[in-house]
Formats: sequence, structure tokens, C-alpha cells
Amino acid sequence: MTRHRAILAAILALGLARPVLAQPAAKPIEVRAVICTTWEYEKDGKDLFGELKAWKERWPLTETLPFPGGNHALHYDPKTHVLAVVTGMGSSRGAASVTALGHDPRFDLSRAYWLVPGTAGVDPKMASSGSVAWARWIVDGDYATEIDIRDVPAGWTTGMIPFGRTEPFQLPAPPAQSAMANMAYPLNVKLVDWAYGLSKDVKLADGPELVERRKLYSGEGAREPFVLRGDTLTSVRFTYGGRRTDFARRWVDYWTGGKGVYTMGDMEDSGILQGLTQLAGAGKIDLNRVMVLRAGDGYTLPPPGVTPLQQLNAGAKSGPPGMHEALENLYRAGSPVMRYLVDNWATTRDKVPGQ
Repeated sequence: MTRHRAILAAILALGLARPVLAQPAAKPIEVRAVICTTWEYEKDGKDLFGELKAWKERWPLTETLPFPGGNHALHYDPKTHVLAVVTGMGSSRGAASVTALGHDPRFDLSRAYWLVPGTAGVDPKMASSGSVAWARWIVDGDYATEIDIRDVPAGWTTGMIPFGRTEPFQLPAPPAQSAMANMAYPLNVKLVDWAYGLSKDVKLADGPELVERRKLYSGEGAREPFVLRGDTLTSVRFTYGGRRTDFARRWVDYWTGGKGVYTMGDMEDSGILQGLTQLAGAGKIDLNRVMVLRAGDGYTLPPPGVTPLQQLNAGAKSGPPGMHEALENLYRAGSPVMRYLVDNWATTRDKVPGQ
């Protein structure tokens, strides 16, 4: 009896010792579009406002997914296969977050369209607060050699000097993308033009504070909020005033060979594009499907009679005057474009609009 028990125990042990067959890996979700936002203000578990809120509530994005490699949980709509990420503010967080998402094995992003809908400072020469601009160029405003403005030679308007040059805006400009730094990222202008054409007549939100504020400006800065095409300068520093705005205008013109026009100033776009560029090199995403939509929540240039410091102090007390209209208008201008892309997936999966 004892012997039979021993044999039975040995058989059971051998059975238990057999290797467990590996389960087949789950097939990655084919994502049709990524909404790449940069900040969200949440307190005590409540989502109060930010770049994600309108998309989450009104698209809607019904599922919340963990994202340990990022700064914020992901949000997903299983019906339209739209995924939303909050990168965190600044170019470094932008680059890190999209890179982590691009390598997440849960998702197939190879044919996904990317939209970066974010708030920004707007140049009143180009548009008014509340207006939204589809970017054709993303230019980095940080990578450079810098001499303190108090130490530069007479006649210089900035101490920012391009790599490999010895004075500001020295010609010829270095290559926009090199081993030293990627300074300018051209987006798919045909897709940009298509998105602009689909959204240019959208009625944008306006407000009494915006009406009063733009009375202090002239030209494009005095118009009601509108949709346009205009390019962005990314810097991790908020900047104010005429000299900095003039620098931004010239820096964008310089690095794009005169093709780009500074319209919006933000903190993330160059980092996001750097991450996406490297993901494209790894075959994870398609750069031809990337769009950037920035909305002006305030002016980069104070109105006549107001100093940059006064502008800074006013914003510190009450916040950007067009914040809520800008957030609303990002959704109003961006959502029709994204709806078309995902609702017509039989065509847009393999053929990028505008081509």
C-alpha cells in the first residue's frame, strides 16, 4: 500500500513539474488616433479643467487605462479606437511620455493619427487670444549657445546663437536636423491644409474678457477668435515682451529657411516631435500622420502702455485671460478632424487625407 502511494505521489509530482504552456500574447489594439494633451488640472480626484477634459467627457473616452511609464493614466474609446495621453508640461516630459507610449506593447500605433491639441501664447501680429492654429513647422527655441544679453556686443538683439555660428541669425543657417540637435520639424503640409480646410469655418467660443482684452490690440490681434495656419516655437520658459516675441519671429524664420511663421509659443511640441521622430525611425508610428493644433490663451506681447512685468503680474493673479475659450476651441476645431479620420477608417487607415 505504501509502495502504491509512493508511485502515485511520484506520478503526480511529475505531472505538476511539467512546464506550463505559454499563453499566446494578446493582439495589440490597433489605435486609429491619439489625442496627445500636455496638462490637466485635477484636485481631490476631480478633473477641473485642462486640455484633456473636453475630449474625455464629450468624445467620450470611456475607459481609463494604467500607464506606469507616463505621467497620467491613459483614456480610451473602444468604439472609435481613440486613445488619449497627458504627457506633462515641458519638452522633456513630452518626449519621454510619447516614447513610453510608442513602445507600449498593448497598442499598435503604426497607422494612428496624432493630434497635439494644446494651449499656447499667441503673437498678436498673427492672431487673437482664443484663436487656434494648425502648425506646419515646430521649431525648438532652447537649443543654442547663449551669451547673457548684458554682455553681448552693441547692436545685438539677443544672446542666442545657433550652434556652429558666432553671432545671432548668422547665415547660412546650420542644417535644421543634425547630430547636434533637431531644431525644426516640418509636418505633413498636405495633411495640415486638409485639416485646416475641414475646420476653418467652425464657430469658435468667445467671451467678454476676450472682447475687452483685444480692444487693446490692432490688426489680427483684435479679431474675434478664428482658425488659421501658423507655426510654433517651443521653449521650456514662459516668455513675455516685444524683444522675446521678435526673437521668436526671427528664430522660426531662420530655422525654417523663411517657410515658417511664428504664431504660437508653447513648452512641449519640439519634445513631442523628437520622441515621435525616433518612434518613426523604429517603425512604431508614421510622422506623416502627426498634427499640432495650438490655441492662444493669452498674448505673448503686452498691449501698448503695458510692460512685460505688468503683463506677468496680471497673469499671475487671474491666469491667462483666454484659457477657457482656448480649451473649448481646441475641441471645436480638432474634433471634426478626428471624427472624419476614425469614422472613415476604411479609407484613412491606408491613405492619409490630402495626399
